[in-house]
Amino acid sequence: MAPWCSSPKSKEIGVGSAEQVSLPASSDDEEGNEARQPRHTSESADGGPLHFRFSWRKLWRFAGPGWLMSLAYLDPGNLENNLQQGAYTRLTLVWVLWWATVTGFVLQEMSARLGLVTGRDLAQAVRDEYPRWLSLVVYVMMEIAVIGADVQEVVASGIAFNLLSHGSIPVWAGCLITAVDTITFLAVGYLGVRYLEGFVCVLMGIMSLCFFINLGHSGLEAWDGVIEGWVIPTMPTGAFTQVVGTIGAVIMPHNLYLHSGLVLSRKLERSSDYRVHEALWYSRVESAGALLFAFLVNLAVVVTFSARFFDPTCQEAAEGPLACLSRTAYEEVNGPLPAQPPVRAGLGTPCGGSHHICGVIGLENAGVALKDGLGDWSLYVWAIGLLAAGQASTMVCTYAGQILLSGCLDIELPPWKRVFATRLFALGPALIVALLTSNGSGAFDNINEYLNVLQSVQLPFAMLPTLHFAGTDCDLSAT
Repeated sequence: MAPWCSSPKSKEIGVGSAEQVSLPASSDDEEGNEARQPRHTSESADGGPLHFRFSWRKLWRFAGPGWLMSLAYLDPGNLENNLQQGAYTRLTLVWVLWWATVTGFVLQEMSARLGLVTGRDLAQAVRDEYPRWLSLVVYVMMEIAVIGADVQEVVASGIAFNLLSHGSIPVWAGCLITAVDTITFLAVGYLGVRYLEGFVCVLMGIMSLCFFINLGHSGLEAWDGVIEGWVIPTMPTGAFTQVVGTIGAVIMPHNLYLHSGLVLSRKLERSSDYRVHEALWYSRVESAGALLFAFLVNLAVVVTFSARFFDPTCQEAAEGPLACLSRTAYEEVNGPLPAQPPVRAGLGTPCGGSHHICGVIGLENAGVALKDGLGDWSLYVWAIGLLAAGQASTMVCTYAGQILLSGCLDIELPPWKRVFATRLFALGPALIVALLTSNGSGAFDNINEYLNVLQSVQLPFAMLPTLHFAGTDCDLSAT
């Protein structure tokens, strides 16, 4: 047995006190027998296998970590990838989105299992089991992943403020507002972990409602081809970067470290195999439900932009794949339309009837594009959803940074210092990106796409340790 399996230690993961939520015991449970279960066995006290008896009451008490974790599957990086996937390739890559989510569930389940069984998060396991130099490498790689994700989320929030204020709030100023109000929101953690989880779920609800409203106004014909794209794997021309970006956007590497730490907020009797077995199942059920919901929200964005902005001419463009946009949405990121038509099919090529041309689409001009396609109200609905996604996701990134700092480096700082340290790591790069891309040239959309690819490159530094530690003899083999 690995040394870190036998003596778990608790630690704070939030900005307040380390509150733990206990799982209630059912009246029909055999409490005495459960408490006397021998450790690291798949059998009950009477020699039979462990059985899981589902209880909605216990699931409600356990629910929270999985929903916080699922925010990484709904962050602005995912949203941009989804809208580009729909606008550039229609519904042909839905299968990539689905299987990336399924793979993410498997890895998240392993990460949560590590925390529940051992009482240690993944970052602590890396520090305890790997050489010092390797744990430092892992920390640096994961900090890069956190910064990359946070840049997307902070700048996306700045874009949302810019849209809601009719351009009176510059994107860089929106980034500063996001940095300040994120710290304020994290203060909710002082009230208790359940308050924080509830607050984040409210943001998720607002975000999801906004995206489903836009989907509902796209018509039933928008769903044509969803099943085919879900079931039949195809690879459209020029879609390789989109595929890699989807994997990186969905399976966020630092999210594995986050989930293993979040489950430690649930008080668990690790002296009882029955209790651990039960907690593992509730974690699986919650994570499966949260990620299925995240997939449906992502699918709603894909379908909405597929119905409004996909055109075969733009997909096959020389500079493509591209989206079919109104002139206003085109010029938002591509600049003024040239007086002369292009020599070859590409930017500015007519598509989808009069007054529409092929161009790049992303977070910068998605609101304007929806406004031209669905009406003025859709811009504000999109902006509110984007703001909720950015605010919720940047809080989760801050938590992941705290877990990495404390776990990999064993640096114990007061909670407020950890918040400021992890926030400042990402705020600087986010402001630089916001200032460099403030000219409306579409540069942020290009950066966002490559940041999604970066997440794919960093994934092994989270996935391999998860596979390693989840397969040790700390685990309950039959669960």
